[in-house]
Amino acid sequence: MTGEEMFIRIKESANWLLSKTGQFRPEIIMITGSGLANSVPELKNKVVIPYKDIPGFVKTTVSGHKGELWFGEFEGRRMAVMRGRFHFYEGHHMSFISFPIRLLHHLGAKKAIVTAAVGSLRKKIFPGSIVLLKDQINMMANNPLIGNYSPIFGEMFVDMREPYDLKILSAAEKICKSMKVKCNKGVYFAVTGPAYETASEVKMYANLGGDVAGMSVAPEVIVARQLKMSVFGIAWVSNFATGISKKEFDHSLVLKMGETAGEKIKLIIEKMISSKSI
Repeated sequence: MTGEEMFIRIKESANWLLSKTGQFRPEIIMITGSGLANSVPELKNKVVIPYKDIPGFVKTTVSGHKGELWFGEFEGRRMAVMRGRFHFYEGHHMSFISFPIRLLHHLGAKKAIVTAAVGSLRKKIFPGSIVLLKDQINMMANNPLIGNYSPIFGEMFVDMREPYDLKILSAAEKICKSMKVKCNKGVYFAVTGPAYETASEVKMYANLGGDVAGMSVAPEVIVARQLKMSVFGIAWVSNFATGISKKEFDHSLVLKMGETAGEKIKLIIEKMISSKSI
């Protein structure tokens, strides 16, 4: 659909959500990744709406992605939480991935927190560890802004010098240190999936500058930056990528390990919000 057509749908969906949430307008968006359902701060006055009920949304099809939109408050800050994201590999048109971000921005959100499960491309970044995202490489051979431009959403040619807000990143590093949580900084290498990478692909991704790899995040960040939103990216390492470890991949194990990582991420995000670092 064109940008103008999308904006009409956004207004329809926004009016529907406002009617269901008592005119709630979020300041912060949070998107949860695989196995990270428990990474969400403790929200007060929470309203839960299944994706399938929201005009313009569809159900998620990936295990570990609940498919609910939460609205609530933490430390006086109004949040909208996407418990589950939409992936290109699910068959959605890439431009559709822009829809929820643009919708929640239209409702008032100016900041975004993206979380994800990632595979490590570096031996020094171990499974179970936390990675603060400092940059990204989009190798999906597609872009969520193609074919849906409208000046309503921002500039056509988006400045990506700082996809992840460096002030927020610096604050997150200090908070992790104060909590005695070891956090790596890394570059997110985005691929389409859903197949995991071959050993040769992993070598290439690392040589090109990637530190961790995943099948999401980058499109969401591109959309958020077009909207001039400040973005904080935090991920947990579910596994070493192929060739670094000889273990086979198991998505169910990813979800189980994510429970522990999710608790750490939750505490980091809560401290970020309560300290007004985001």
